[in-house]
Amino acid sequence: MYQTFREFLEDEIFARFQVVSRSIPFGLEYNVSQRGKNPATIQSWCYQCSQLRKIRYTYIDAGETSQIFNSVIYPSYHYDLPILGIDFLSFGQVKNLVVLDFQPLFRDTTYQEKYIEPMRPLWEKYRDLAQNLPMKFYDANQYFSRYLLFAKTDSETVQERLFPAYQEYLSLYWQLLEQAEPIEEPTRIQEIIQAQKDYDQYSADRDPASGLFSSYFGHEWAERFLYEFLFEDAVSLAVTAK
Repeated sequence: MYQTFREFLEDEIFARFQVVSRSIPFGLEYNVSQRGKNPATIQSWCYQCSQLRKIRYTYIDAGETSQIFNSVIYPSYHYDLPILGIDFLSFGQVKNLVVLDFQPLFRDTTYQEKYIEPMRPLWEKYRDLAQNLPMKFYDANQYFSRYLLFAKTDSETVQERLFPAYQEYLSLYWQLLEQAEPIEEPTRIQEIIQAQKDYDQYSADRDPASGLFSSYFGHEWAERFLYEFLFEDAVSLAVTAK
């Protein structure tokens, strides 16, 4: 369902950046589950380059039962760009949930005008993919932009509307990165580091996918995957409770 999306992202990052592989903790880069109706495989990739400190993406293939493509791209600490978040999920042929956003690290007006307002033309172009759905697990005003694409849709729309929207949003993100001036001020760099760490903690604590990972691959593996790979700067609630 979303392999073309994964392949497009992969082609883009290899064509645009001098990336090198970033290590994935042992046992988390690939797994297979026989628990569900269909066997499920999960595979992850991770890279870095001078502009982007972590480019990670994961694909879950459980045949007709589920197809999931998730990616988060973290800029270098020398850039205050939003984090690029991609989450496309299909369960069966009819239930498709898609999320695509430049996730802001800061909420001030200057930041919003610089990095979020450029999304507006694309958001207006693809308003059918911006359905203003209620968020069950997250606060829409924290780490989400006003021009978030968030929709429940069908497989035809995924191919005909989501794929071009995805291509254009990625193109805009690369453009913003290309235009960005590296930050050298130590105080601002520390603010960016803290903002990215806070993003990881917030996301790990609320990520609804942890239940899905547990159902397929077991609780222990799911916890490792969440805190050692997906959001490696987060601290597990189980650890903080000790």
